[in-house]
Amino acid sequence: MGKKVQNRSTKNDPVIQELPLACADEAAAVEFLEKQRWGDHPACPHCGDTSVYQMKDSKTEERQANFRWRCNGCKSQFTVRKGTVFEDSRIPLRHWCYGFWRASTSKKGVSALEIHRHTGISYKSALFLLHRIRFAMSDSAPGPLSGDVEVDETYVGGKPRYKGQSKPGRGTNKQAVMAMVERKGRVRTKVIANVTAKTLSKEIRKNIDPEASRLLTDENQAYRGIGAEFKNGHAAVHHARKEYVRGDVHSNTIEGFFSIVKRGLNGIYHSVSKEHLHRYLSEYEFRYNYRHLEDGDRTVAAIRGADGKRLLYREPVKSA
Repeated sequence: MGKKVQNRSTKNDPVIQELPLACADEAAAVEFLEKQRWGDHPACPHCGDTSVYQMKDSKTEERQANFRWRCNGCKSQFTVRKGTVFEDSRIPLRHWCYGFWRASTSKKGVSALEIHRHTGISYKSALFLLHRIRFAMSDSAPGPLSGDVEVDETYVGGKPRYKGQSKPGRGTNKQAVMAMVERKGRVRTKVIANVTAKTLSKEIRKNIDPEASRLLTDENQAYRGIGAEFKNGHAAVHHARKEYVRGDVHSNTIEGFFSIVKRGLNGIYHSVSKEHLHRYLSEYEFRYNYRHLEDGDRTVAAIRGADGKRLLYREPVKSA
């Protein structure tokens, strides 16, 4: 069974077939990214004009080493980097291709140390590269969630306040995280300051359509008030009483997502600062929301998500 999945994801996937060369050769990486970003219709990122051409050496008719284009409309020059998360980055594009590939296809994520070892770029550059890729992966579930939507909260990282105690969240230095997931659909996460009814209700109203959804939670009293606002009702299971499933009422979907996140944060990244936790959560959201795609299509989706986004160097690297 495992062999069949591998064959479907690699042997018959044209993107995965192109990626090894794109990760090894800079010219191939440029052509690969241009193809994924623009397809057969390259456009000027300054004015949107499609009347553009590659700048070539007048003697050899080969593309210039900087892989520039010129726009006939606004006369500006640009490369595939312009208007993306890798604009103004000195990291070779072949390493960006590798980073997008690994971040999109590794179920639990890929560490900056591994990118550093495999590409030869510095650890700090690898960390920044991955933060930009996570930024490209953000907003992978636009629009309000609907249908049967499970909501739950958990705590990530930190240690017990007192030695010998092992509290699950409150009373520790752990960060509260809220997640909302459609059954067989999308997931959305949010780093929250606390788990009060006011905070949870605010995020639920912001992210879930009450007219087209049923709210599914555990017995947390904070959900009672907001649950009354849902047209299709609010149902809950009582974990404290050992009740985990009652008919189609359960929170197993959201707990399964949380388990993937925690295994990745603990096993791959080991330590994630509160300042950057939302970036890592965007990465897990993206892979979950595009889980039905083949590896190549998921990688392309991440690359296309980089279009129109910028992230300054000092923002993601400070206190990473």
